[in-house]
Amino acid sequence: MYLAIEGVIGVGKTTLARLLQPIFDASLLLEVFEENPFLSDFYADRKRYAFQTQIFFLLSRYRHQCSGVPEALARGSLVTDYTFAKDALFARLNLQGDELATYFLLHEALEERITPPDLVVYLRMGTDLALQRIARRDRPYERNIEPAYLESLNQAYEDHFGRPSDRPVLAVDTNDLDFVARPEDLAAIVRRIRDALGIPPYQPELPLHGGRSG
Repeated sequence: MYLAIEGVIGVGKTTLARLLQPIFDASLLLEVFEENPFLSDFYADRKRYAFQTQIFFLLSRYRHQCSGVPEALARGSLVTDYTFAKDALFARLNLQGDELATYFLLHEALEERITPPDLVVYLRMGTDLALQRIARRDRPYERNIEPAYLESLNQAYEDHFGRPSDRPVLAVDTNDLDFVARPEDLAAIVRRIRDALGIPPYQPELPLHGGRSG
């Protein structure tokens, strides 16, 4: 089983991936975004640093997926907190003209080598709540995120993951959920994932009563 968690910045992708990993006895592959040297500059001046930021992310995510996903699936199940497809959502918002065309030539060539997930869990969240979450975790490079940019990004996620398509996507509205503080909310998400993948609930083995002669 290859399960990927998606959603706008601040929705709780990594948190949910960490919670699901032991439940499904899976490997965990987390996005490494702090290493992008252009990220803080991008949020301060998106137009100037968009192309460098996107190309770095594209190549970084490609390397990460090409090595990490097959290795993890060879051992068993896998849970990740991002998909390769997300990179193109950001590119469409941040790039224009020749830069966007160049980006997509590279993206399409690389995407052919990427293993797609069996299911994407798309976490929906309102932009205002996502902004509150971002402010609460207070990552330095996210302090300059503009509400209008986050709203556009949220809409891009909805357009890609939230509408009917042939992609295996499970959409979950998280505005009224707290899967960290409320175990019942996490259990509800797990049930929906099992249903979407056709995985029966785990049933512990019943103890054997009596003994055998022989």
